[in-house]
Amino acid sequence: MGKVKLSNIKAYAHHGCLEEEAIIGSDYRVDLEVKTDLAKASQSDNLVDTVDYVHLNRIVKEEMKVRSKLLEHVAKRIMDRVFSELPTVEEVEISVSKINPPIGGDVEMVSINLQRTR
Repeated sequence: MGKVKLSNIKAYAHHGCLEEEAIIGSDYRVDLEVKTDLAKASQSDNLVDTVDYVHLNRIVKEEMKVRSKLLEHVAKRIMDRVFSELPTVEEVEISVSKINPPIGGDVEMVSINLQRTR
């Protein structure tokens, strides 16, 4: 078993419960980790034997474009697509963070974290 990790994927999106968030948008950070069997890829040196991180990044970028009120909803959609499109993935852990959230305080970011096993 092994892990493929994408750290600090940056996206600009329009998530949030406030109407101004839908209009103005905000910066987001996504961290994604998937567990899969990397034994074959480590021997074959062939992309088809692993989980392509380009594919993972594309899923994140596409789902971040779809507006949601809650970060949890965005994260679940990303997880659902990873499991649907990448059958060798056994487990997904994802963190979605809103940078500089509008919460009336000096907060760098707020984050949610979801983890699910197939």
